[in-house]
Amino acid sequence: MNERIIRNDILKSKAITLMTVIFVAAAAMLVSLAAMLGVNLYGAIDTLMTQAETPHFMQMHAGEMNRERLSEFAAQNENVADYQVLEFLGIEGSRMVFGENSLSDNVQDNGISVQSKKFDFLLDLDGKVIQASDGEIYVPICYGKDQTAKAGDRAVINGKEFTVAGFLRDSQMNSTLSSSKRFLVSERDYEELKGTGTSEYLIEFRLKDVSQLSAFETAYSNAGMEANGPMITYPLFKMINAISDGMMIGIILLVSVLAVAIAFMCIRFTLLAKMEDDYREIGVMKAIGLRVSEIKKIYLIKYIIIALTGSIIGFALSFLCRGALLENIRLYMGESENKFAALFFGIIGILAVFLAITVYVNGVLRRFRKIFPAQAIRFGTSGDKGSRTKYFCLSKNRILDTNLFLGVKDVVARKGIYGTMLVVLVLAAFIVIVPQNLYTTISGENFFTYMGIGKSDLRIDLQQTDRIPEKTADILETLQTDPDIEKYVVLTTKTFQVKLENGLEERIKIELGDHTVFPVRYSKGRAPAGDHEIALSVLNSEELGKTVGDVVTIKTEGKEKELTVCGLYSDITNGGKTAKASFPDQSPDIMWSMFSATLSDDSGAAEKGGEYAHKFPYAKVSEINEYVNQTLGSLISSVGKASFAATASSLLITALITLLFMKMLVAKDRYAIAVMKAIGFKNSDLIIQYISRAVFVLVIGIVLGAVLANTLGELIAGMVISSFGASSFQFVVNPFSAYLLCPLMMVCTVLIATIIGTKGAGQIKISDNIKE
Repeated sequence: MNERIIRNDILKSKAITLMTVIFVAAAAMLVSLAAMLGVNLYGAIDTLMTQAETPHFMQMHAGEMNRERLSEFAAQNENVADYQVLEFLGIEGSRMVFGENSLSDNVQDNGISVQSKKFDFLLDLDGKVIQASDGEIYVPICYGKDQTAKAGDRAVINGKEFTVAGFLRDSQMNSTLSSSKRFLVSERDYEELKGTGTSEYLIEFRLKDVSQLSAFETAYSNAGMEANGPMITYPLFKMINAISDGMMIGIILLVSVLAVAIAFMCIRFTLLAKMEDDYREIGVMKAIGLRVSEIKKIYLIKYIIIALTGSIIGFALSFLCRGALLENIRLYMGESENKFAALFFGIIGILAVFLAITVYVNGVLRRFRKIFPAQAIRFGTSGDKGSRTKYFCLSKNRILDTNLFLGVKDVVARKGIYGTMLVVLVLAAFIVIVPQNLYTTISGENFFTYMGIGKSDLRIDLQQTDRIPEKTADILETLQTDPDIEKYVVLTTKTFQVKLENGLEERIKIELGDHTVFPVRYSKGRAPAGDHEIALSVLNSEELGKTVGDVVTIKTEGKEKELTVCGLYSDITNGGKTAKASFPDQSPDIMWSMFSATLSDDSGAAEKGGEYAHKFPYAKVSEINEYVNQTLGSLISSVGKASFAATASSLLITALITLLFMKMLVAKDRYAIAVMKAIGFKNSDLIIQYISRAVFVLVIGIVLGAVLANTLGELIAGMVISSFGASSFQFVVNPFSAYLLCPLMMVCTVLIATIIGTKGAGQIKISDNIKE
């Protein structure tokens, strides 16, 4: 009997059942996708780093190398499993040509190297260690993706011809966020080119116990080992590889959670409406002695079937979608060895959605206990007439059109019914606005200030070269006399000894200069302004155990100097462990110099950058917009795709929930509609009333969704952003897109769905419904 009741009920309300299945399927698909993509990303990164045997500690160094001292240090440190020194030959971008394309406008530090003998292997696209033959060159995969180079292309590196034999994966430098890129050549070809570029060393260690990595860093620093360059560790390599796709997966996960919440709201509304329709029948069943558990079983089985069907469809859809979303992960990191684990967690996600819906429906059905047989049989309704609206009297209305007024009055009178729709629309607006704001923020020109880089038009880096003080002076003189330069600053980085709380000392890199000209964003405090102030990156602050107001003691020019911490900031450069100060220091030991400048006419930044690159070939000159595009391009693209998908999903949800809501509202209001028709209201009047109800609820939903997006959404986005270095975060909002275009699309969607959903009102006959 139960089977026949359930089958007839589903056939009677096919549209509502179908929409409910669609909501469940969408939620299940997103949850399954997020789970499978997350596990695949983690597995692919782990597989890549295992195959490549990524170093746990890597120190880049430009200058003289004392290999004997390094060998002694490695032998004496019990945690060293293996070590090596690799050479990296930096080559000017204009001297690297692939087919018709050169790297002259590329902001990366490009160079060639040979295959490692011990670890840190460069891999082909099948995950195998590459052995380059003479005349062959293997190109980083990012240059294959952007079509800079193609397999088989003729390449010219500093005048020497090569053939592009293929593309490589580099577990250290795959990501565009990594500032360097390695090209692989044979040892003989490397020796031929050795004198044509700038040599740099990669000092790498594999440790026996990676948990002791921090202690090893301190030991390396205290031993006074080579450190003229950035130092990067295994966790940072892993994080940099995960950022772009991880951000996309994070957005999918956020949308999936909201989709599940919307599915719950949809189920709650349909279930309560069904209970209202069946109120008298439920009363009869209780009156003849059926237990509440038996009545609940009829309804519960129906929604178990809906949840199971939706979950299966969602799981199938996730399989269809995951291929396209995994494409970038497979290209950069290869196949994951966690395929079965990804499938397992995808199934777990589906089961979690199914069980959550079942438990939720069971909880809603507890309302059966509050239904009294006598009242249900006598009145056939719960008796909920809505709240009183004494301040909403039609006779006192002098502002709104009658139909608009009646629509708004109905929303106020029946807040409980419209509350479900309001929650769904708030979540839909949240889904649209948060990814949109995140995309606007990341693609904005000020985003780099969250990551340790000031806003300017031009950036000139002087490193990995000799005579840095003299070359710094030459560039500075040119900037001073250039009439096109509006303002500029030079920041020089030097190493100092800093005293730790335990009395030991370690080296710290401090960027000296005026940090108020092109300031970065500070999570706490401000930029250093006096000779006795210092700002620390978040990672340095955590390692030194210092915060704003604390004192840091360093050694400079043979004397101890106390500096007060005035600010904390995020930094993705040089391993994230940096500091900023403005005190004078006359020591000539400059690690590198960095110049920032703005032009009186910023439209000429690209031309001016080319002029400076030609004049100072030993420096890396970047036009800041191009620098951002090349460095964050992959991340911006991933977030943009996720934002578009979130907007499309939200509009679809808005359309379906509005259509569902209006169809059920018309069915519920049959008597009221018949009465209004009897006293002279036309079908067009009724449609306007329903449109006014939907738009009124939508406007409130958009406002609440916007507030929620800029508070809770900003907090969630900040947590995601902070996972890769930016501790302070604030949304940059595009008002046209977030507060005009997206709400306008939602309004249009609601209008269309309402018009379609209320067509049934015109078919309601007065005689058939008033006599009830």
